[in-house]
Amino acid sequence: MTIKDEPKLKEKLLLEKKNAWEVIDEKERQDLFNLNEDYKSFLDNAKTERKANDEIIRRAKEKGFVSLEELLIKKERLVPGSKVYVTNKGKGVALFVIGKEDISKGMHVIGSHIDSPRLDLKQLPLYENEKMAYFKTHYYGGIKKYQWVSMPLALHGVVFKGNGEKVEIEIGEDSNDPVLYITDLLPHLAKEQMEKKLSEGITGEELNVIVGSIPYKNKDIDDRIKFNILNILYEKYNITEEDFTSAEIEIVPAGKSRDLGIDRSMIMSYGHDDRVCAFTSLSAILDIDETEKTAVSLFVDKEEIGSVGNTGMTSAFFENAVMDIVYLLEGESNLTVVKKALANSKALSADVATGFDPNYPDVYEKMNTAYIGGGITIVKYTGSRGKGGCNDANPEFINYVRNIFNDNNVVWQTGELGKVDQGGGGTIAYILARHGMEVLDCGVAMLSMHAPYEVVSKADVYMTYKGYKAFYEAN
Repeated sequence: MTIKDEPKLKEKLLLEKKNAWEVIDEKERQDLFNLNEDYKSFLDNAKTERKANDEIIRRAKEKGFVSLEELLIKKERLVPGSKVYVTNKGKGVALFVIGKEDISKGMHVIGSHIDSPRLDLKQLPLYENEKMAYFKTHYYGGIKKYQWVSMPLALHGVVFKGNGEKVEIEIGEDSNDPVLYITDLLPHLAKEQMEKKLSEGITGEELNVIVGSIPYKNKDIDDRIKFNILNILYEKYNITEEDFTSAEIEIVPAGKSRDLGIDRSMIMSYGHDDRVCAFTSLSAILDIDETEKTAVSLFVDKEEIGSVGNTGMTSAFFENAVMDIVYLLEGESNLTVVKKALANSKALSADVATGFDPNYPDVYEKMNTAYIGGGITIVKYTGSRGKGGCNDANPEFINYVRNIFNDNNVVWQTGELGKVDQGGGGTIAYILARHGMEVLDCGVAMLSMHAPYEVVSKADVYMTYKGYKAFYEAN
């Protein structure tokens, strides 16, 4: 080997970690920014899993997707190119684009979740205390409780009245709306609080949301401030205190997603985890018309609390949907085909990854962590410490995916959830894998995961969209 040959050898032997911003040309840069403007709109319209569900279906219908339930009623056969959606109790969706190849040979599945950490109202939330009215809350998913105080909050939810009527509530998002708020202790009086561990500075029972302070005009009524709030809600929504027992009401940060950085290279928003992967996989499947493999975009609930319940990934929703798809393809139910279709499938568990944060370098192992702007992130394993609870993707499948990305000029990187002994987390990958399909965690690296406002790079959003689309179109 001569000195002249060394640059070629270096290029051949070493893995180059790329900055996505330096790879794209001016035309693609404009596509990148356009996609991210659409993403911000999606975020602003999808602040809860129910609203994400509705927004996904709205966009799918615009692209020609039709309801699976309607097709089942008509017994209308599916053919290559058919576009179908099915929803699960208003909090989960599956989209199918039927491929040319027999479904028994497997599908290309991308699964994400549309729930995010938040505060939920308790079943009997409203009370009065010392001339103030409050809502009691229960936090959902892994949060740092101290992050949720001293910031504007909005209320989103549904209430089912005794007569069965569904009432949708939203307060705090319109610029003319009031916002809600959780107080914190002033530093002058917080000596004892600030001596506590960070995890104990704010307790769950202290996450009480201020909702009002004006007493009802009738002085003969007890808890007049509480009563006044109930009266306002009754006049606006025709709901009573008992109706709160059959409600699903969430407290989330108020306001829209925003560009972050003087160069507008990032987005700060509530709910990136995991609506960023939901949006990119949705955009990818909406942009394809023909595929060899049947393409599936799966959106599920309850991932942040273990994928449980009848809207989580552990439910039979996905298997049942595939069963119905097979019925409309073959004209009869065939459990054998369903099982083969699932077992022969290839899937990306589309969830966010941890991005390296220079402010907190000690919890990362730099060589194996993902970086903001480094493109779509491949995560072989999640879990905690000794890979506890992870899927641990097979190298054969990782090789398949990286070749797809390389062939389609998708900037990609690898990542993990911090140092081995630090802890970790998980995704729906292991649940998909129980069918026998190949599964790899693959998504967007982010900063401040599970905070009220999280951060992603626009370049990573774009490369994730490109990667998912290439995966759908691959043989």
